[in-house]
Amino acid sequence: MADGNKRHHSGKENCNDKSHWVPEIGDHYLVKRSDNTLHAAEIIQVRQNEFGTQELYVHYEGFDRRLDEWVDLDRLDLSSKCEDPQSKNGELTISLADFTDGTDRKITRNQKRKHDEINHVQKTFAEMDPTTAALEKEHEAITKVKYIDKIQFGKYEIDAWYFSPYPEEYGKQPKLWVCEFCLKYMKLEKSFRYHQSQCTWRHPPGKEIYRKGTISVFEVDGKDWKIYCQNLCLLAKLFLDHKTLYFDVEPFMFYILVEVDRYGCHLVGYFSKEKESPDGNNLACILTLPPHQRKGYGKFLIALSYELSIIEGVVGSPEKPLSDLGKLSYRSYWTSVLLDCIYRMGVKVSMRELEKMTSISYMDVVSTLQSLNLIKYWKGNHILCVTPKLIEELYQKVCKKPPLLVDPTCLRWEKPLSKLPVKVAKR
Repeated sequence: MADGNKRHHSGKENCNDKSHWVPEIGDHYLVKRSDNTLHAAEIIQVRQNEFGTQELYVHYEGFDRRLDEWVDLDRLDLSSKCEDPQSKNGELTISLADFTDGTDRKITRNQKRKHDEINHVQKTFAEMDPTTAALEKEHEAITKVKYIDKIQFGKYEIDAWYFSPYPEEYGKQPKLWVCEFCLKYMKLEKSFRYHQSQCTWRHPPGKEIYRKGTISVFEVDGKDWKIYCQNLCLLAKLFLDHKTLYFDVEPFMFYILVEVDRYGCHLVGYFSKEKESPDGNNLACILTLPPHQRKGYGKFLIALSYELSIIEGVVGSPEKPLSDLGKLSYRSYWTSVLLDCIYRMGVKVSMRELEKMTSISYMDVVSTLQSLNLIKYWKGNHILCVTPKLIEELYQKVCKKPPLLVDPTCLRWEKPLSKLPVKVAKR
């Protein structure tokens, strides 16, 4: 290679001398992460930071893209490229053991499967159908680099997980300041402080449909409050990988969950919902902001979406694909609700009866119970194949009272007049 002297060093003694080294997009090295472990990573982008020094945007092989980050040059181990990269056809191959503890031990196929599950490793393009692969490649190209590292949102400084398509002059700032009430975004802290002194918003726009204690939910029409909802989608995209709704918000209703105190209503999370869904989806997108995760808010929002379906007299299902956290939350919610129904109704209850009682779609009922090995397919129908004793054991183990419950008596919401019931849902 003509520029080999610039890119790579010939001697081991100079392997980590970065003074004349020129990084190239697509190269692979071991990179030191915040926990001081070395992980195989690909260079995705190069930039100069505010101090005039180079930074590299890297993707850690085998890990979710939310862990991609900008790193200084001193975190690269150039010897991992120079010495014995174990390359094949020009590509660096490093054992998965190197991703975790830097050792050189081999891993079994089963260990790799567990590694992929734990770290939410996506399917390769070769494993997808052609249409899905094409869409995934386009999505990856557009969203590959996360320029916004963090945002200031109320009292929280939050690390961004993914790319979000903020306008050019804002979208490449390392940090944005976002008003937690009106969701206006700013590049400079002084602009943010001035805005705080002037902003009169203290709660989301629209109609308050739920209030119990310090928890409140507002229903916001994307058509009536277009800018607010667009800003909400841009904010949400920082923490959601597969989300394409940014500006076409008019066909959607947004349900904003807030914590209320004497200073106002502080955004915790939300879900959006199509006003008219031809696929029977009762939820399009769901997010709990990182500072409020693992507190029961996600399941609260899911439960609320089904409460609205019950009032409408329809069954519903979330729009696919779900994020990895969304999948976990939904599977946990479905499992708890369905086991509770089976425990109360008995093992003779049918899939259709479970669908009607919970408003959970038939396919979601079946897939959840299949994952628990509780049903079998017999004479054209899915039927429960389980003893009352096993159901009681599962109920005691799984159906623990969630930290937050939707109280139907505190819900002030009526189904839209234009919507006709498809299936009757009973409690």
